[in-house]
Amino acid sequence: MKTIDRPRYWRILVAQGDVRYGEDLVNRLGRHGHEAEVTGTGGTVLKTYSGYDLVLLDLDLPDLDGVEVCWSIRSVSDIPLIAVTSRNSEVDRVLGLRAGADDYVVKPCGFGELTARMDAVMRRARPQLSSGKVVTHESLRIDVGARTVTIDGCPIDVTRKEFDLLVLLTSQPGTVIPRKRLMQQVWGGSWSRRTVDTHVSSLRNKLGSSSWIVTVRGVGFRLGHSQHT
Repeated sequence: MKTIDRPRYWRILVAQGDVRYGEDLVNRLGRHGHEAEVTGTGGTVLKTYSGYDLVLLDLDLPDLDGVEVCWSIRSVSDIPLIAVTSRNSEVDRVLGLRAGADDYVVKPCGFGELTARMDAVMRRARPQLSSGKVVTHESLRIDVGARTVTIDGCPIDVTRKEFDLLVLLTSQPGTVIPRKRLMQQVWGGSWSRRTVDTHVSSLRNKLGSSSWIVTVRGVGFRLGHSQHT
């Protein structure tokens, strides 16, 4: 069985309308080695989330609706995000997950369950290959541990999901990977076909050629070649 090393700690932003609950959660996370901070407003979340590894987001915030905060973050970032909220109806769960939450936890919940869900979300957020591996394909070089991508030595700026998508494709060169598998392994199965296509299109632009990622119509995608090959 492949093992995935858990980091020593994560930087976690805890956004809770119930500030006392949030402070208690921050203290417990701190005792487990994480660096956590609490905020009580959605506005602060939108200004500061990029400095963290994980966001625990209440949907009941005093200034902004948490679902809207989630939509706003997800429109520009792939940061792992878990809804931790008192809203417990099926409609609320569906709205939260469709807004881009990686998981949905209803309060009150056990701390052990919450940390287990955090571990699962962060596992999915990490690359599918061992952290020390370097993958090369023609002029393309991917350092999985450093999470860097270069072509002919020039750095390519990719998002977390773009990186994970590229790692999965390069891990099986020549193999067509179905959209459903890409969705499951990169997004946890909670995203749409359009999401995959959008990320593939963005990657092609950043890599400088559509030939790097080949579309197999009706099936999925496979790694291609430089247009100069």
